[in-house]
Amino acid sequence: MSEASLHRRIRADVQARILSGEWPPGHRIPAEHELMADYGCSRMTVNKALGPLTEAGLIERRRRAGSFVARPKIHSAVLDIPDIAAEVAARGEAYGYELLAREERPANDEEARALDLDPAAPVLALRCLHRAAGRPFALEERLVNLAAVPEARAVDFERTPPGSWLLGHVPWTEAEHRIGAAAAGRVAAKTLGISTGAACLVLHRRTWRGSERITDVRMTFPGDAYDLVARFTPSQT
Repeated sequence: MSEASLHRRIRADVQARILSGEWPPGHRIPAEHELMADYGCSRMTVNKALGPLTEAGLIERRRRAGSFVARPKIHSAVLDIPDIAAEVAARGEAYGYELLAREERPANDEEARALDLDPAAPVLALRCLHRAAGRPFALEERLVNLAAVPEARAVDFERTPPGSWLLGHVPWTEAEHRIGAAAAGRVAAKTLGISTGAACLVLHRRTWRGSERITDVRMTFPGDAYDLVARFTPSQT
């Protein structure tokens, strides 16, 4: 079995034991050297297998202690995938869009982990600015998996926002949102026209089509520019 296939098998095995309850919260995951011996693989393969599980919040790594099944966290209501152009228009404001950077290149190690790709797999990296009523509204930093969406190569993202195009042309089966607050770094602050260190809302989203990850995107909003609202009804027994 290839290293690429083996790390996916290790990850699937560990995930299955966690989700089935065989390994409950707080359970110690076998040490790296134990997994290396069990699967006959390298330390790099083990790290590549466990990395996405850490990012997904299923396991937590403690320095000098090892890896453990994570305690459950409380998550907010599921949010739909928004089309920023439509949202701005719904607010009664003029929408503006600018493509700041576009680059087709091999994925680096961090990007490959984010999209569950082999190292150096082709990705399309996009950096965009969305405006509402002429004011910077959101900085978008997006990676598109070109193995899953090769047609993205031919799209003119100078004219078409990538989120709008993906929603209209690429079906998705699963999405993950992570929402948090962050202080604006120097580059983001300059792009958004705010002070370095100003409060921002950051939405990190990944989408899948079946087992393939389609895109990984980080949206940074000035703290006073965006509200997240979820309307829902009580669950029924």
